[in-house]
Amino acid sequence: MYISVYQLCNCKAFMSCSVRSESCSRPASKACREKMRRERLNDRFVELSSLLDPVNPPKTDKAAILSDAARLVTQLRNEAQKLKDSNESLQEKIKELKAEKNELREEKQKLKAEKESLEQQVKLLNARPSFVPQPPLVPSLFPAQGQAAGHKLMVPVVSYPSFPMWQFMPPADVDTSQDADKCPPVA
Repeated sequence: MYISVYQLCNCKAFMSCSVRSESCSRPASKACREKMRRERLNDRFVELSSLLDPVNPPKTDKAAILSDAARLVTQLRNEAQKLKDSNESLQEKIKELKAEKNELREEKQKLKAEKESLEQQVKLLNARPSFVPQPPLVPSLFPAQGQAAGHKLMVPVVSYPSFPMWQFMPPADVDTSQDADKCPPVA
């Protein structure tokens, strides 16, 4: 930035300042130092203005530049607070999901252990010799509804302790809806 004629005339130590005011050969002159300080401030204001609005040409009004900078700083603080709050809520959600994941992992382990236990029980039941002899299959004496007699194989009714035998009985004997008609109650 070059010095204007007005600035050149106002500088008492003109001989000690070069054409570019940044490099004074003798910084002893208070006026020259003050001028350099003002020019540095003006350069920083122009730089700040170009940072605030890079599309438009830089503003020269210092008050407008400062108000734009204050507005932008406030806007950035609000945005940072929103992001901070969002981050905290996401961190909380992550903790909840991790806890749920651990619960599901534990439940999966329990179910896996239960499955293996049940599989072992089934193997033991299949490998264990049966103490109850399997009755031979014989033709059914009682036909099922809609079937002809003698076409259905049925297990004979044999009484074994602790085993229900009603599933081997003919359907007419199991049906209790006509019991009151066949056997009236004795008074």
